[in-house]
Amino acid sequence: MDSVTPMFQQERPAPWYRHRWPWFIMLGPLAVMLATFVTVLLAVRQPDAMVVDDYYRQGKAINQDLRRDRMASALRLLAALRYDARAGRLEGRLESFGRPLTAPFRILLAHPTQPGKDLALDAFPDTEGAFAVRLPALEMTHWRVVIEDEGRQWRLARSWSPGREGRLAIAADAL
Repeated sequence: MDSVTPMFQQERPAPWYRHRWPWFIMLGPLAVMLATFVTVLLAVRQPDAMVVDDYYRQGKAINQDLRRDRMASALRLLAALRYDARAGRLEGRLESFGRPLTAPFRILLAHPTQPGKDLALDAFPDTEGAFAVRLPALEMTHWRVVIEDEGRQWRLARSWSPGREGRLAIAADAL
């Protein structure tokens, strides 16, 4: 007897990994897993600087700041500052009751997101209350400016964007 060959030979299907669609379908979850890994890596390497660990101590500090603001109001403090980017200087004048304040004080420039870029400048006014402080090139961002005396009895504070306004006037609030 002759061996009979079937007329239709059944083809074996290729294994799943040889098809394109399973790989295409798995591409979405793989992309999500990669994005999750990158997000976790960024979160661990760059912790949020805005988070405060001790809320109670921070609240007490806020109350002290309010007391210092009231003291600045009682002294009727007024600061006028000007940033000269070409000369790399911050200059200005500090007054109390309309008269020049000649005692040394400190100017703090706080960067909005990176505490490592904060600046603390010591100002020594002349007999007219005018001062000039050398300053590295300021990033044109939104700075928090705090002016306080050496004994930290009073303070003036305000936000400032040197790119928009080269001059800054800070007046203590009226009581």
